[in-house]
Amino acid sequence: MSIHKIGVISRTYRHIERYRQILSVLFKYGFGDMIDALHIGRYIEIALPKRIRRQHELVEKFTLPERVRMAMEELGPTFIKMGQILSTRTDLIPMEFITQFERLQDEVPPFPYEDVKNTIESELKAPIATIFQDFDETPVAAASIGQVHRATLVSGEDVAVKVQRPDIKKTIEVDLEIMLHLATLLEQNVDACRIYHPTRIVMEFADTIRKEIDYNNEAFYIERFARQFLDDSTVYVPKVFSEATTSRVLTMEYIDGVKASDIGRLDQEGFDRKVIAARGADLIFKQIFVHGFFHADPHPGNIVILPGNVICYLDFGMMGRIDRQTREDIVDLVLAIVRQNETKATDALLRLIRYDPPIDRRKLELDVADIVSQYLNKSLKEVNTGRMIRQFMDLTSRHRLQIPPDLFMMSKAIAIYEGVGTMLDPDFDYTSSATPFIKSIQMERMHPKRVAGDILNSGAEFIHLVKEIPGAFRDIMEQAKRGQTTIRFEHRGIEPMQKTLDQVSNRISFAIVLASLVMGSSLIVLSGIPPRWYGIPIIGIIGFLGAGMMGFWLLISILRHGRI
Repeated sequence: MSIHKIGVISRTYRHIERYRQILSVLFKYGFGDMIDALHIGRYIEIALPKRIRRQHELVEKFTLPERVRMAMEELGPTFIKMGQILSTRTDLIPMEFITQFERLQDEVPPFPYEDVKNTIESELKAPIATIFQDFDETPVAAASIGQVHRATLVSGEDVAVKVQRPDIKKTIEVDLEIMLHLATLLEQNVDACRIYHPTRIVMEFADTIRKEIDYNNEAFYIERFARQFLDDSTVYVPKVFSEATTSRVLTMEYIDGVKASDIGRLDQEGFDRKVIAARGADLIFKQIFVHGFFHADPHPGNIVILPGNVICYLDFGMMGRIDRQTREDIVDLVLAIVRQNETKATDALLRLIRYDPPIDRRKLELDVADIVSQYLNKSLKEVNTGRMIRQFMDLTSRHRLQIPPDLFMMSKAIAIYEGVGTMLDPDFDYTSSATPFIKSIQMERMHPKRVAGDILNSGAEFIHLVKEIPGAFRDIMEQAKRGQTTIRFEHRGIEPMQKTLDQVSNRISFAIVLASLVMGSSLIVLSGIPPRWYGIPIIGIIGFLGAGMMGFWLLISILRHGRI
């Protein structure tokens, strides 16, 4: 999905009307001063309401993050989705906004069945009756991007069909163009917003939502997740029917189970909630520490329980990835805490996060030591992994460090399922489920096969480097022979000294001119050259006046810079 700055797109009624809606909502929630600072009138003729009674009430009653969240909910699907995606991006926005964005509700009215039918027939290139023998016209669920209907294929399988909203792509593109224009104006006119790089946020969001509105991506995620747990009987993954799936239609097996949040029905039908809680924790840690590909939103509504206490995930739209090195760095962090080594814990933390400006390593290490001290004399089994990860997430937020999005989604997934597990089993011990995976990664790193593989990889890279050196050196020599070699020297820290030298040389030159003017004027006065005023040559008087003004100017300049 490409987005262009609104300043260069055609100013259609659709764009102007939508722009008016967006600005009116922003004005309503107390952002009138910001709108004035953006000077939007230069780009688009639009009349904002002079007074909105609720504006002052909202500003006084709600905090800034709350008002931003409320405005997003009122602005509709694109803004709601942006808030939901930004709720995982601690590297882009402050934590107080993330807390609010996590509360954004994605519940919107369903669209008519006629639109559903047209979309399916257009995408699958066939009448709906030839694809489904039965299709429920009332949706099971409706969200900002699409809605889900229950149906039966002509082959007899019960399926859930997710259908994208009509024209949602065009709607999103228009909103993104306006977002990008507003973000550009923010960077140009509001210094406080510039540090958050709003244009970068919009561009990254555009890339993310482009993937999300393509249902082929979700189908791929489901199939990959299924391959990970192909031999695991405690997990069930819905089947995807690829012949009835496109970028705008996703057809997958309909799962008739019990929601993990329906405690009464679980008890009534004889499910073992302790087993389900333990299996769910084991499942989440397998995804993270074994496969490195995990379901990033395991809330109770996305988990159903099947006979035999089998766990089944629904809605694979939000997935995360953790590479092997990151998994090992997480383990290093946990073990450093258990061993009461704040220096190694800080090292592991800095490998996990990103930071652009220099950090205060000493202050960060002291804060890490405060967390480490809470786990004094505790074994690995006694360390609450979820709580510990949240503590470090809060720590990175306080120090304005950037947490990679997938790492934040991992911590969020762990925290969400910890709540699910406690709901299912009040005596649920989350830590005991994490401990075997942490130990496994620790042992895997020391396995002879792994060590030998690392040595071979390092050796291969070294040999490759050695092989490249002669060729690289030959290229440099060839460029030197042709006179194409350029050597650049960059002096750092010399600019202040250069500026001072320039000031000194300018003042010396100024003083020399001043002295010459005084001496020349004196000679003219002594010579008595006409014309004269009261017997004094006028040219000499003019020279003395000019010298006096220059001398006064030089003195003021010296005093202004604080040096005499």
